[in-house]
Amino acid sequence: MKKLVVLTGAGISAESGISTFRDAGGLWEQYPVEDVATPEGWYRNPALVTQFYNERRKQLLAVNPNYGHIALKELEEYFDVTIITQNVDNLHERAGSKRIVHLHGELMKVCSSKEPNNEHYIQTLSSNNLEVKIGDMAKDGSQLRPFIVWFGEAVPKIEEAVNYCEQADIFIIIGTSMNVYPAAGLIHYVPRNVPIFLIDPNQVLVPSTVKVIQKGASEGMKELKKLLIEEYV
Repeated sequence: MKKLVVLTGAGISAESGISTFRDAGGLWEQYPVEDVATPEGWYRNPALVTQFYNERRKQLLAVNPNYGHIALKELEEYFDVTIITQNVDNLHERAGSKRIVHLHGELMKVCSSKEPNNEHYIQTLSSNNLEVKIGDMAKDGSQLRPFIVWFGEAVPKIEEAVNYCEQADIFIIIGTSMNVYPAAGLIHYVPRNVPIFLIDPNQVLVPSTVKVIQKGASEGMKELKKLLIEEYV
């Protein structure tokens, strides 16, 4: 089976009704990034940050995967699929995809505020138990914080993502502006002569060798799935 590596961003989940951060009317306009997505914001006002992510989890439970997510699961029948996502939602998991690398953390998980990436202290929240309160502690005695990679923090999974990109036979980009690093740099690790496709309704600056499908995730994946099966299976 050919190795199909997919990089997804906020655009694939926007169709499901999840607010993006960067678009007009997005979350950054309602909440300054430095208040809710930086270590400094956390230290300054952990209650605000905790409440912000509690609200994001409630929003996540109210939406479902769209055909963009589902088509990637369906492609596992024909390809060895790896999804590298910048999204913190669990819509790829809920669509049934098997191999997902979360670059920026996972909304449904919480962790130690002393050692965020220590696996011993990471907990998965359930749909019945979404809310974290100030005073809820990790096993090391520190306040639970969202398991999210904030601005200014290292991206622990980037090496794993690079390894997958280096082995790709086909590379797909869905719903990302290609402005957020280090994720945007992953395209440079894809071997030369590997076909690269981009699905996005907006104009995205990519090399001329990239085949662009200027549609939303669901419509774009419907078109691309057919093309991939016809040409590469």
